[in-house]
Amino acid sequence: MSLKIALTKGRIEKPVMELLTAAGVDCEPLKNKKRKLIIDTSDDEYQFILAKGPDVTTYLNSGVVDIGIVGSDILTEHRNEQYELLDLEIGKCQFVLASTKDFEINKEGRRVIGTKYPLITQRYFESLGQDVEVIKIEGSVELAPLIGLADAIVDITETGTTLKENNLFIYDYLDKVSTRFVVNRMSLKQKAREIYSLVDKLENVIQNKKLIK
Repeated sequence: MSLKIALTKGRIEKPVMELLTAAGVDCEPLKNKKRKLIIDTSDDEYQFILAKGPDVTTYLNSGVVDIGIVGSDILTEHRNEQYELLDLEIGKCQFVLASTKDFEINKEGRRVIGTKYPLITQRYFESLGQDVEVIKIEGSVELAPLIGLADAIVDITETGTTLKENNLFIYDYLDKVSTRFVVNRMSLKQKAREIYSLVDKLENVIQNKKLIK
């Protein structure tokens, strides 16, 4: 029976495929997927399900996949209930607090914060002892302080370029983010040998990359 792996679509697909290929996984069907969302490897050892990040956690929690490859931002925001076995150390970025140049981080009074990550944002301001109103935004978070919807934003950034291009400044750095290998609890009991075998191979690749650097 193949291991079912939910893989987050988008920018981490290519580096994940490179990592898996180096670990001996046949990723050719995944590279040539066209518009397919469910892809089997030629040896039927693995089945990949391409999904949005939040859906990966849903699939894991419902038990329809054995493994999820997803960002730690999603895992934290959606209160991950499964086993996180490995940091794949790709897709690295960081949460930041950003706003316009006139924002005062220590100003008294309640502020409005725009974000795609209300739980993470609320926890951050609670740790500072500050009371804020959090507005969830699904699209371009950078717009919120520019159009007066929010005083500041909490978002993830890789290079900070988008923030700079929109005249936004970083006022604080929150948690770092990377891609994680997460396993459904029941699958770990039923398919432990296959799962740990893949984890060991991936871990060896990650360690070798560090040595090369």
